[in-house]
Amino acid sequence: MNGLAALWRYILSLNIIDFLRITLDISIVAFVIYKFIMLIRGTRAVQLIKGLVVLVVASVIAERLNLTTINWLLSQLRLVIVVALPVVFQPELRRALEQLGRGKFFARPLTTLGAEDMEKLISELVRAVQVLAKNRTGALIVIERETGLNDYIETGIRVDGVVSAELLINIFVPLTPFHDGAAIIRGDRVVAAGCFLPLSESPYLSKQLGTRHRAALGISEISDAVVLVVSEETGVISVAEGGKLTRFLEEKNLKELLQSLLLPQVNHNTSLWPWRS
Repeated sequence: MNGLAALWRYILSLNIIDFLRITLDISIVAFVIYKFIMLIRGTRAVQLIKGLVVLVVASVIAERLNLTTINWLLSQLRLVIVVALPVVFQPELRRALEQLGRGKFFARPLTTLGAEDMEKLISELVRAVQVLAKNRTGALIVIERETGLNDYIETGIRVDGVVSAELLINIFVPLTPFHDGAAIIRGDRVVAAGCFLPLSESPYLSKQLGTRHRAALGISEISDAVVLVVSEETGVISVAEGGKLTRFLEEKNLKELLQSLLLPQVNHNTSLWPWRS
């Protein structure tokens, strides 16, 4: 209570100029912090920051409880963390400076799709992969969710086109620059195509799975993305999510699975998926 009373007395002692100056100062700092959060939301830096927060909280608790050994270990880590941070966050720092130079730091953040728009997106995806599968055209389509994929978007060619079955079919036409890479979807737009994805290193994968399937599993292991794969050899449609691969999907099953993954608030009948491996 004494602290609040002192704060209140300080506020009352301010004149209008001081009050506006402090308000402007706080607003600028809050805005910069907000834009920084929006910037790293699209990268793996979010998980790294969560880890740092856990270490800080553990350090405070260890100091308050006089846990000498734990406190000593954490104190030794501080110097390592200070040195390692610029290296770990090098891609994010570079991106921030590039966006600041291009004037993109003050761009509006991306918004998520509503249920109706997501249903339309799912319909276009299903229609596209059905045609690709029928023609045995290999395809790799990544749908970004909470974990951003900016690191991988930068490896491809910018498209920034509204998602449609026709656009996706044309992206994966054989012998084109986009064919062997992945198309990444953010919201209702194909952000980039021809993107390179990390391959899964799991030793338990079937040898029948090619590079596309390994790439789909690889990105699904390190993010919450939903990935559609069309096999070039067999035309089989698969979906990777959470490091798991659902194969041999027909049109109805594919649509239901995508709805269950992209529209979690809707109660779809997805209790049994015998194709999961």
